[in-house]
Amino acid sequence: MKKYILSLAVVSLFYTKSDACAWSDPDYEYFNLFTQSIIKDKSYLPFLLNYSARFYSEYNPALIPDDNLETWKRFFNNQLSHADAQNLVYKMSMADLNALKSGKPTNPLLQKLSTGFYQKYHEAIDYLIEAKYLEPYMSINYIESDSSFYYDRDANRKNATSLDYNKTIAALHSLYNAAKNPEIKQRYGYQLVRFNHYTRNYDSALKAFKTYIEPVKLKGSVYFMALDQLAGAQRGLEMNSDANWNFFQVFMNRRDHKEAAFVSMKLSDTASFSNIMKRAGTNEEKNMAYFLLGYEDFNNPISIMEKMYDINPDSEILKVMAVRSINELERNYLPTYYYASDAAQQSSVKKDNNTASKDSSAEQASPEVKEEKLSFWQKIVRFFKNLFGGSKSDKTADGKKFDQSDDELFSNPDRIPFYNRTAYYYDENTKDYLDDLEKFTEKTKEKSKDEYWQIANAYLKFLKKDYKGSSEILNDIKTTNPEYLEEIKRMKVLNDIVSQPKIDADYEDHLMKDYAEYFVEKEVKKDTANTNDYDYYGQAPSTADFLKDVIANRYFLQGEDGKSFLMNNKLSDLQYNPNSSLVKSVEEFYRKPNKTQFEQQIIAKNMDSVGNIDAFFNNIYGDRAMRLANFEKAKSYYEKAKSFNGIPRVNYEWTEKEGQKITPKQYTPAEYDGFKNIPSLVFGHNVWESFQSAENESMKAEDYSGFPFIKNNMDKLDLANTLIQLKKIGNGTDEKAAKANQLIGNLLYNTSILGYYRQLFVMDVDNSNGGKYDFWNTDKKNPYKYYYKNFMDRSYIEPDNFDLSIGYYQKALKLSNNKEEKARILFQMASAEQGKYYQYEAKAPKDFDYSDPKWSEKEDARQKEMDNLRNQKYRTYFAQLKAQYSDTQTTKDLMGSCSYFSYFMR
Repeated sequence: MKKYILSLAVVSLFYTKSDACAWSDPDYEYFNLFTQSIIKDKSYLPFLLNYSARFYSEYNPALIPDDNLETWKRFFNNQLSHADAQNLVYKMSMADLNALKSGKPTNPLLQKLSTGFYQKYHEAIDYLIEAKYLEPYMSINYIESDSSFYYDRDANRKNATSLDYNKTIAALHSLYNAAKNPEIKQRYGYQLVRFNHYTRNYDSALKAFKTYIEPVKLKGSVYFMALDQLAGAQRGLEMNSDANWNFFQVFMNRRDHKEAAFVSMKLSDTASFSNIMKRAGTNEEKNMAYFLLGYEDFNNPISIMEKMYDINPDSEILKVMAVRSINELERNYLPTYYYASDAAQQSSVKKDNNTASKDSSAEQASPEVKEEKLSFWQKIVRFFKNLFGGSKSDKTADGKKFDQSDDELFSNPDRIPFYNRTAYYYDENTKDYLDDLEKFTEKTKEKSKDEYWQIANAYLKFLKKDYKGSSEILNDIKTTNPEYLEEIKRMKVLNDIVSQPKIDADYEDHLMKDYAEYFVEKEVKKDTANTNDYDYYGQAPSTADFLKDVIANRYFLQGEDGKSFLMNNKLSDLQYNPNSSLVKSVEEFYRKPNKTQFEQQIIAKNMDSVGNIDAFFNNIYGDRAMRLANFEKAKSYYEKAKSFNGIPRVNYEWTEKEGQKITPKQYTPAEYDGFKNIPSLVFGHNVWESFQSAENESMKAEDYSGFPFIKNNMDKLDLANTLIQLKKIGNGTDEKAAKANQLIGNLLYNTSILGYYRQLFVMDVDNSNGGKYDFWNTDKKNPYKYYYKNFMDRSYIEPDNFDLSIGYYQKALKLSNNKEEKARILFQMASAEQGKYYQYEAKAPKDFDYSDPKWSEKEDARQKEMDNLRNQKYRTYFAQLKAQYSDTQTTKDLMGSCSYFSYFMR
């Protein structure tokens, strides 16, 4: 099984698709709902569509018929089972066969056969003895050229040149002449052609084919095995056109050798295809040539398929082309995650729009919506409707609709699935050819007797959101093919669920009653004793995963954010982006009485990872109140969060014996756990800015002597109480009031995105870098457009309000009479003002990107413009500090510890 890598570290990504690991597998980025392997001719399984390797490999190799083995079985009059024939031909030793020949077999299989088996098939057994003797030598020797960069690490291995050429040829020639059975005779001829090819006697290989293969006049599997060797010899003689043609014949006629024959053809240019097409005399050959052309150049499959259809609409390889085409479309319609670009966000329908187009076909191509133009009369009608009746859809404060009509829900352009061209393995020529392919399958299902085309047509209607049409086709299909039946069953489930306009309580009951197998997770026990079978990287995306995404998307569009979030995430994941509105929605679901069975078993099960849930929510709410400087409100929340179990992190361990082991993180008594162990240095100021340094190196305490209630070690409730007291003192008019306001300002700055203790109020365990501390993510109220999948990859935290800390600093500056203190306060204000600039800079529009040929000069001009703006609007406190306090010792010390400030002062 192919694997994909799950990163244990959380990285911040924003509106761009990025593969953190170069080994990421594009074939794990869609759900493969239309099972490619249902094609009947399994010899073409390697030619199904995938992008991680040249050939498709997600199938059981035993499904591909072994032409050579089946020929042997027929030779033995089907007396042997498949397993016995495989044992005899491929596994049994020469010694066992010689024992049979001498009449003293010891091998259980040979003992089981009749005593006359050797007498009846002595020529075949003698051939197998000779073939087993030759087989270890049957490879071509590697010859290094002057331009070679490949080092042959196994130069001493056996190859054809290890045998005595003349003796081997003489022996095979004698055995050929002695053989009476034409099939056995041709097999010796095959060995003669192969041996000459592998010893690089290419002319002799060509002669051997004419002398030993053609006269037998059998064109079964052995003939094409020999033709394969002939083509190899022709390639060695640079007879490339003849070699390609013969490899083409092998490709057509050998079911078990198509990959190798295709590679050997070396169809690297148009001329190669043209030569094959010119030599194609039969419709079958022409059809196969078109298939190869379509396989190599897959940007426009329909035109090639039309040519193949004209030749034979029942062709098996036409079905292979169709399933590859469907698979390519599916990758854009059903990715494992829908990425939203900035452009898509800007053109997207907002959640507070009243309606979108009711034409379901309009939403398949793009989430763009044209501006609605209303007539004068329509405007009057709408005015009175809004005046007296209100909109049909009741909206919440953030614009999400909780009471939308079925038409509004169904026509939402963000309703998955839809065409979403984001995958990195498509080029600019890739088109959405869904309509053309649907029309093609429509006409082909009328011509072909294979139910495959009906299934394909139904699936394409599913992608087009024509669920009724898709279901009607599926219900009319009559088949006994087990693979077809399984695909039909799955598609009926898909149509039912995806066509549902709204997921309400009744439909949730229906999901649990009829489709629980897709939603209730089954415990899978892994054999950790065999580490070779250990699944390091997780499972491939499944139908159940797709349906989970669909349900999550429906909840999201319905305004049920909490349920949407919990379909794809654990409650503990809120720690990475503790956004207040989302947390509130998740809490509302948590406290919802009378949950349906679906809500209890499928959604609520993701809430068991944080310990005390009430304390978890209250801690988040308290943190937000602190960031808003609402200390009294924060206290009320923290009083309910005293039983907080700690930020829910896990430790990952891996051993050879047990594999991966995940255990909850246990905090030490002195460790910050999200609630306890906050030092008094949180009220101090920076000595220098270094998040990685120890706190006593980066931070310096203020004079706390006038505030004995400030503890050296606090929990968040202590901190809130301390701030409340400081706030009361700060209402005074003396130096103590000035200091109290300064300390509050310090606390707010130090816990902002710029501060050493920036982790305290954003549910983080330390201040190490991550997406929470990126300014560029603060301009979107909600960066999610479809659902909350990959929640940890985007910043979703309300931005800091630096005016709050500046406000307290202004009070301190006004009340203080100490010039040195004023200088310090002004510097802190200037630092907070820089935070305001960084927020502005992150949101500033930029109408060019790296693809712009003038990117460098445009970026320089933009940076110059931003620098001018920063000097004009965001350095007021630096300027005041320079003008009025440049002579203070504080200013001189700051110039020594802050290079940026020193530069500004100069």
